[in-house]
Amino acid sequence: MRFSSALISILGSLVLVFFIIYMMPGDPVLSMVDPSTTSPEAIDNLRKELGLDRPFYVQFFEYFTSMLQGDFGQSLVTSEPVLPKILMHLPATLMLTLTSIIFAIVIGVTLGVLSAIYRNRWIDVLVRMIGLFGISMPTFWSGILLILIFSVHLNWLPIMGSDGWATLVLPSIALGFVGAGLILRMVRTSMVEVMDEQFILTLRAKGLSERIVMFRHALRNALIPAITIIGMYIGDLLAGTVVIETVFSRQGIGRVIADAILTKDMPVIQGVIFFIAIVYVTVNLLVDISYSLIDPRIRRAR
Repeated sequence: MRFSSALISILGSLVLVFFIIYMMPGDPVLSMVDPSTTSPEAIDNLRKELGLDRPFYVQFFEYFTSMLQGDFGQSLVTSEPVLPKILMHLPATLMLTLTSIIFAIVIGVTLGVLSAIYRNRWIDVLVRMIGLFGISMPTFWSGILLILIFSVHLNWLPIMGSDGWATLVLPSIALGFVGAGLILRMVRTSMVEVMDEQFILTLRAKGLSERIVMFRHALRNALIPAITIIGMYIGDLLAGTVVIETVFSRQGIGRVIADAILTKDMPVIQGVIFFIAIVYVTVNLLVDISYSLIDPRIRRAR
């Protein structure tokens, strides 16, 4: 059932993106040639050669059947095959996404638990201010701020590039700070609710240590909403790579799709969106499965 829903989601996203690109204003052929020096007949011939003069359903059917055979077409701008281009840049983006989500989880869960334990104290107020700051701060602004502090003034980390772990530090922090704020607030809220439950009072009355009560029982029950937020945030991370990779001049999938949108390079846009949809649906499928591992009640119910 989960696998069928995942396939339907991927197919639906593919149809939706293809339709949106088809309805976008502008002509991709005009971005490939110079209209002032190219005759209208040559432009029409090129449009027919690329199949852009055909109806929507014909273009989509041809693209879909070719995609099932592993052919994602060629770039309208560079004439390069789309699939090798995506596979070449995808690892850099996946590594950036992975390090960002690790940063967001570690910071968000740690500060969320700390805020719940010391609620209504100065630590709680400080942590909530950090979470609000993280949620409210645009990624491009945080990226520029990190560059000014750690690259320009302190000269600790490189400004741009995609080689080595040092080039991952600043982009990961800039991209993961928003997620850390979201996770922090969700963990704190869930922890506060769980800590007021009757079974927590019972565990304390039985003489269990506060550490066991907090981390083995309260945190475990509070993680379900946080995991849901993490799964949903993966999509925001993948979208945020477009901005972050532009700010830090990283050669990833975000830069590829940003350039493709500017030139209306439809095969590249469709191919990138298809891979992003696969990653997003796979992550949410794993999140759904993890519910049963964390909460035995869900596993027994299923």
